[in-house]
Amino acid sequence: MPNTVSTQAVPLPDDLATLLSQYLQKQLPKPIALDPNVLAYRWVSPQNGQGWLKPLDVNLSLSLDDLHGIDTQKAKIVQNTRQFLAGYPANHVLMTGTRGAGKSSLVRALLNAYQSEGLRMIEVARDDLHALDDIRHAIEELSDDPKDGTKSLRYVVYCDDLAFNAQDENYRTLKSVLDGSLASEQDNLLVYATSNRRHLLPQLMRDNVDIYNGQTDEVNPYETIDETVSLSDRFGLWLAFHPMNQDTYLQITQHYLEQSGLDWNDDVRAEALKWASSRGGRSGRVAYQFARHWVGVSKLEHTKP
Repeated sequence: MPNTVSTQAVPLPDDLATLLSQYLQKQLPKPIALDPNVLAYRWVSPQNGQGWLKPLDVNLSLSLDDLHGIDTQKAKIVQNTRQFLAGYPANHVLMTGTRGAGKSSLVRALLNAYQSEGLRMIEVARDDLHALDDIRHAIEELSDDPKDGTKSLRYVVYCDDLAFNAQDENYRTLKSVLDGSLASEQDNLLVYATSNRRHLLPQLMRDNVDIYNGQTDEVNPYETIDETVSLSDRFGLWLAFHPMNQDTYLQITQHYLEQSGLDWNDDVRAEALKWASSRGGRSGRVAYQFARHWVGVSKLEHTKP
């Protein structure tokens, strides 16, 4: 009689089955689903396993009227965002320039102003740009049924403090999403990015020196320089933020203090200037930080027995 091999499945021990299930949950890609009622997400990418979109509890206290000294930049990005929400052509936006000038605050204020008109945001860090294709696919998968309201939603992928080094390959994914892939033109997805420098990839003096002296090994050395500027070129709208003057700094400080119910006088003005001097510069962020300091000091003084 020939030997037969049993094909009956042998159950795994409970502890081994649990470990296997946990391993598969980490390794298998998870589908990304967007909830239209969630105003903002952040992509969370653990060291091990698949990333996911985490809903954010957004603080909507900051309004566009709270932002002073950047009227030109504010008008341009508001116009672009309104075109986007209306379903008309609009551009990806790159905001560059001095730190603390209001770049990130402007993005938060936009969500406050236009969330009722369908604006939604997804924050993605530089090291997680590989997830952009999955995010784009999730946006495409949103229902087009007007009854559930998802057809009118528009998503801005927000990348804060964006910059790359020469060895970083994440920028190639961003280039493809901005302009380059067959699916790069998408009516309900834009990228708004902030950076302290306009060219997101480093430009080195030695590249120019090597070309001039003929010390480079590349056959077409100028293509290296083209590569360093190609990413920022794919943003259709550039907004530059510059250091602010003293009057603008004081205007912002006064706005925040009066918003908190405090008086503005010469003594407070002098303290605000000393605060900026100790910080080594003037900016909207410095003005906001002084206002928080002064409001806290004032309220504490009034609570003393």
